[in-house]
Amino acid sequence: MVFKSKISRGLLILLLVAILLAPAIMLYHRTHVWEAIVLLLLTSITCLPALLNTHYTIEEKVLKIRSGLLYKKDISIDNIRKIVETNNMVSSPAASLDRLEIFYNSLDSVLISPKDKAGFISTIQEINPKIEVVYKA
Repeated sequence: MVFKSKISRGLLILLLVAILLAPAIMLYHRTHVWEAIVLLLLTSITCLPALLNTHYTIEEKVLKIRSGLLYKKDISIDNIRKIVETNNMVSSPAASLDRLEIFYNSLDSVLISPKDKAGFISTIQEINPKIEVVYKA
């Protein structure tokens, strides 16, 4: 089962401003036009796939987290101890600040932002009912 990442409008606007601001300033002043074009292309190639291609797949007993072109993490659902609702802003494979922090193994955690949080948690708990879930108050 595949769960797409929720995309926050605020993060989308922030990303677009970051991608477009420096090249726009360079083009406005008509200096470093080629550098502006290269900067725009490189930031777009790096950032947009992470925003638009972030998803979480549950296959058998494995949670597969994919974000952009390079981020890939597989977590055994049997190793997940706890899921906590959070708005933590730490960099992570999540396109929204409406997040879940997944604690696994003894000290590891990852932040994700599935659009259907309830369905995601329910699916994970069907596989491992021992997982503790902590919702925001």
